[in-house]
Amino acid sequence: MRWRRRNLASMSADVGDGLAPAVEAVTTPIKPARGSGRGYRAIALVVAAALFMQQLDGTVLTVALPTMALDLGSSATSLSVALTSYLLALALFIPASGTLADRFGSRTIFCAAIGIFLAGSMACAQAGTLPMLVAARFVQGIGGAMMVPVGRLVLLRSVAKEDMVQALSWLVMPALIGPILGPPLGGFIVTWLDWRCIFYLNLPIGIAGAIGALLLVPEVRGEARTRFDILGFFLSGGALGCLLFGFELSSYPGVARIAMGLLVTGALFALGYVWHARHARDPILDPRLMRIDTFRLSVIGGSLTRITQGAQPFLLPLMFQLGFGFSAATTGTITMVGAIGALAMKALAPRVLRRWGFRDSLLVSGLISSLGYASCALFRPDWPIAAMVAVLAISGFFTSFQFTGFNAIAYADVDKEEMSSATSFYATFQQLTLSLGICTAATALELGPQLAHRTQLQLSDFSVAFVIVAAISASAWFWNRRFAADAGAAMSGHHPRG
Repeated sequence: MRWRRRNLASMSADVGDGLAPAVEAVTTPIKPARGSGRGYRAIALVVAAALFMQQLDGTVLTVALPTMALDLGSSATSLSVALTSYLLALALFIPASGTLADRFGSRTIFCAAIGIFLAGSMACAQAGTLPMLVAARFVQGIGGAMMVPVGRLVLLRSVAKEDMVQALSWLVMPALIGPILGPPLGGFIVTWLDWRCIFYLNLPIGIAGAIGALLLVPEVRGEARTRFDILGFFLSGGALGCLLFGFELSSYPGVARIAMGLLVTGALFALGYVWHARHARDPILDPRLMRIDTFRLSVIGGSLTRITQGAQPFLLPLMFQLGFGFSAATTGTITMVGAIGALAMKALAPRVLRRWGFRDSLLVSGLISSLGYASCALFRPDWPIAAMVAVLAISGFFTSFQFTGFNAIAYADVDKEEMSSATSFYATFQQLTLSLGICTAATALELGPQLAHRTQLQLSDFSVAFVIVAAISASAWFWNRRFAADAGAAMSGHHPRG
């Protein structure tokens, strides 16, 4: 008997330094893409090794923040800049990944990206100060910005459009293990070893991925643009960098003028880029894609949700270790349940979307997910651990469903010739909003003690931060309701009556 296999996969991995949710995919078996046989599956598994390395690196790291801060002589909240620098590098260089792959070949760029990521990892392991760690994380991010997008682009060009979501499930499934293993592994390393070992874990995984790429990944080239959008690259990079770090520094005492200067400069860069993109033939980030309703609504609604998702893995380990006094090992064990909840969602997502469609499913799951984040504000040391685990598992379940929906419907109406630009645009906003989530969380934590003239964080500061980010996530509801009732029907199989 031949099984008909239906899947819903992420078109763009919510990756980064592990602060992203697990990459979204439905984990049912997969129908081979037309004419591709088993080849694309092997390629997907090679790319998944890189994605697994990114996820493991980041989720391990979040649990280690308090220990790292103590060793580097910094406050735990100030280490948010090290996390932000990684995600900023992703946002800056992801737009260039498609063009570089077109010009030099996907295998060449993919292997080079792995090498850069490993070089950054070794530099992180040797960092003795916070500025050194920030610089090394930025180098890591440059490599990470090209590894997964370039590999994903190979798959997008290897399968028919109607089989695209099925093929991408093969890419993301092995990477789901990273967010589950990462937190408890990070707790183990911090408790019994040295936090620098976190970065040495990347060596064997990266080397294996590079060898697999050389053996299995074809040197795929697309239609190279007549020229690389150098001006757009610097204008968009200047805008993203200045705005993000300006917001990051806005909560730091004594640097208000610097923060304001960065914000103003970033706004000018942004205006310059908007003007440039309207006149350029091939802008590095094409705003014309926002004319596609499903793409625009997915970008906006998904961004609001990702701000919250970027904040949550930053806030939870700090609250558990600094506020509750939990060990790193206990913290890692508790925080991994969100990833387990995300994994549990996979088998149900196709059925839910087929029954209720994208719009209604996103509306309901978005509210439940936001309520789960808000519930974290009520956590206290005397809460039963089982109760906190239940809240986090439910939150992870519905948040993962959100990203499954957003990441798939974003490409429902995108033409194949625009796919490279669309993936770069969407992935850039993914990483940018995850970075903004960390900045928002760090700002909320810093402002509380400053306004109350305190030097130490209190549990009330974490509660306020969780409420703020939950409200941001809940605001996506107003954008989700703008989806048409039959939006993405070809992907979900949902056909509303009437």
